Amino acid sequence: MAESVYVATSESRTGKSMVALGVMEVASRHTNRLAFFRPIVSSTPEADQSLTLMRTRYQLPHDPQRLYGMNREQARELLAADRVDELIKIVLQKYQSLKAESDFVVLEGTSFHGLAPAYEFDLNASLAANLGCNVLPVLSARDKRDSDVSDALLIVLDQLADRNCEVVAAIVNHASPERLDRLQARLSNISPDGIPVYLVPGDPVLDKPTLGEIAVAIEAELLFGDPSGLDREVRKYVVAAMQVPHFLERLKEGNLVITPGDRSDILLAAITSVLSSNSQTIAGVVLTGGLVPEPAVKAVIAGLAPVPILAVKTDTFTTAMDVNSVPAVLRPENERKIASALGLFEQYVDATVLEQRLTSVKTSRVTPLMFEYELIRRAQADVKRIVLPEGTEPRILKAAEILHRRRVVDVTLLGNIDVIRREATAIGIDSDQFELIDPEHSDLLEEFGATYFELRKHKGMTEDAARDRMRDLSYFGTMMVHLGKADGMVSGAVHTTQHTIRPSFEFIKTSPGVSLVSSVFFMCLSDRVLVYGDCAVNPDPTAEELAEIAISSAVTAESFGIEPRVALLSYSTGESGKGADVDKVRKATELARGQRPDLKLEGPIQYDAAVEPSVARTKLPGSEVAGQASVLIFPDLNTGNNTYKAVQRSSGAVAVGPVLQGLRKPVNDLSRGCTVPDIVNTVAITAIQAQMGE
Repeated sequence: MAESVYVATSESRTGKSMVALGVMEVASRHTNRLAFFRPIVSSTPEADQSLTLMRTRYQLPHDPQRLYGMNREQARELLAADRVDELIKIVLQKYQSLKAESDFVVLEGTSFHGLAPAYEFDLNASLAANLGCNVLPVLSARDKRDSDVSDALLIVLDQLADRNCEVVAAIVNHASPERLDRLQARLSNISPDGIPVYLVPGDPVLDKPTLGEIAVAIEAELLFGDPSGLDREVRKYVVAAMQVPHFLERLKEGNLVITPGDRSDILLAAITSVLSSNSQTIAGVVLTGGLVPEPAVKAVIAGLAPVPILAVKTDTFTTAMDVNSVPAVLRPENERKIASALGLFEQYVDATVLEQRLTSVKTSRVTPLMFEYELIRRAQADVKRIVLPEGTEPRILKAAEILHRRRVVDVTLLGNIDVIRREATAIGIDSDQFELIDPEHSDLLEEFGATYFELRKHKGMTEDAARDRMRDLSYFGTMMVHLGKADGMVSGAVHTTQHTIRPSFEFIKTSPGVSLVSSVFFMCLSDRVLVYGDCAVNPDPTAEELAEIAISSAVTAESFGIEPRVALLSYSTGESGKGADVDKVRKATELARGQRPDLKLEGPIQYDAAVEPSVARTKLPGSEVAGQASVLIFPDLNTGNNTYKAVQRSSGAVAVGPVLQGLRKPVNDLSRGCTVPDIVNTVAITAIQAQMGE
């Protein structure tokens, strides 16, 4: 089966807990490693009814603290401060920890009160996208016209499509039986890509809270009656402030009577009505105002009460409002409700089709937050030492502290040690947590100079010149990597790309079987991460070189969790264009396919046809790559460098790189305009490259 499904709703009281229960029931038939997760709970996980139900019914072994992201108060604080990314990161970290030891995770979306429904659904869509979950949206047909229901479904599917979420099915609850066939036909016609839409009628047992649920919510005390009577559903409440004859006329089956505690006449009339064979059975009575019956009345009721009699301290009006706001929930002890919920789900949702959809619908999107999380997690799994030659630069120092505190890598900083310490102190960083080396005065200088001389003497290098060259920060750092005194190097926040990478071309050299060093940028867009190559190293690659760049970029993408769908870009798509530039891309595509027939490759193809499904359907229908390319290969440096900068500046995308590929050991360049997060991510990438090179 797929790894997860996110049950989300765009409004309150849609019955999403029933749907989550049904999906858990389906999933439990296929795996023993099942988990349930709520991104946001009201207060504590122990108080969350869905978590309690799923943990109890499916005997989940996990501690409740691991089954949720944060509580409502924490979420509201972050949302109010416009720190949505921070919210998602916290939830993502807890979710990934649970997912790592589970085969399948069912997630139930938020249940905010007072938050705009459209905003809340957008938050759930963002969470689902960044957690990498398929989505099962739940809507309600209650009090809606058929056109309103279809419009609501279209809006929900459009919002999920905008977030690039994969939808496994949609469920519309509370559809009256006489509407089912008509509404089913209408909704099926608007559902794209064969997404099944299931209609489920309402059930009074599920739609109404029990007396016990109301008692807990309004903090009522049970004065008289059998506690088992708290399992009754409350269909409606009635406030009794009138004379007894008028009150009795208004009593209906399943009513909860709310009356002041000193109205013994109403209380006795309510009890008598239950005992009478000619009357309806009420659910119970709530006595308000902190008042209780007089002793003589108590004596009569004590042995007579056929329904629960509750007492609260709040006044009648407040109590009525509190009762009205109590939602119906599924509790593990209420077997009747659970049976009703599963019965409805199994009757109206085709479990076989749903299982197939859960198995076949895969989400291959990697969002920026997912990408960043996975980088840090993988780097932490096997800590490497990374040398940063620009140790006096404040951005480098800030990034180094973050990397140290999160235990991502061990850091070596190069530069004048006094200057490093002074700069660190000025921004409140303790430099003693790093290894500090000044190449000018390092004991390694002689060894490094001698090694460089041996490597380059055939080029006319002298011993003195070699020693002087090793005083250069980039050369010294690269030699540390070459000799295994560091696992990788990252530079370029101050130095040029040429200054950063030239030493690696001189003596680290390319990996076996690789003839060309190239680069990629990880372009972190709002909803996905794309790989751009080559935008930094090779000015005008030949067709053979372009094919090698495409294959190397695909390998890099796959190494970092991005499914490679490779588009070799040109100014024309398919067979429509002619000319030397198009022919080069066409030949490169043929060569790459010949070398790696397993890769999904397309070229020549225009950028819009590569990334936009609607354009792809027109220009290149049936392609496995068009419209969903994840790796984009530019025909030359001029096109690639300008495109990545245009996308970065006009869309707000974060460009991580250039990441060099093809070297025996990892050395990576930074943009001189890089931010601290850019440095952190690039160092993590370098550490992972070092892990893969072992």
